Amino acid sequence: MNIRIGNGYDIHRLGTGRPLILGGINIPHELGLLGHSDADVLVHAMMDAMLGALSLGDIGHYFPPTDDRWKGADSLDLLAQVDRLIKDKGWQIGNIDSTIIAERPKLKPYLPQMRDRLSAILKIEGDRIGIKATTNEKLGPTGREEGIAAYAVVLLTRS
Repeated sequence: MNIRIGNGYDIHRLGTGRPLILGGINIPHELGLLGHSDADVLVHAMMDAMLGALSLGDIGHYFPPTDDRWKGADSLDLLAQVDRLIKDKGWQIGNIDSTIIAERPKLKPYLPQMRDRLSAILKIEGDRIGIKATTNEKLGPTGREEGIAAYAVVLLTRS
């Protein structure tokens, strides 16, 4: 088989005293995502999709929250490591499609910056990375602004 598809999901609580980082971009907001690393749910969902496509587990296996090496880690650094892992196994990203779910702040103005940042880290063209943002229509934990979630799907091709 020369293609593999993986999907990923992540959600983190919002809280005070932390920056809001999504897609590697620091977004002005009074709340940030809480987590052991920088809690970038978009990047975490993408990494889980990449790992899942090759049956390599999830990011908790490689970067466990119980390991202080990853405390405050930049998720883009972790993404680069996951990308190296899949490349070492003979695979490359065909494309990624993703969705961020957040009531606030409005993310549309930041999506091109996120795509450009991720494109540079993954060394692929920006048009191979889809990032959308939506609300949850005030339903559930994201709708109540308790957290932000992200979904990602990745297509890997054999190099």
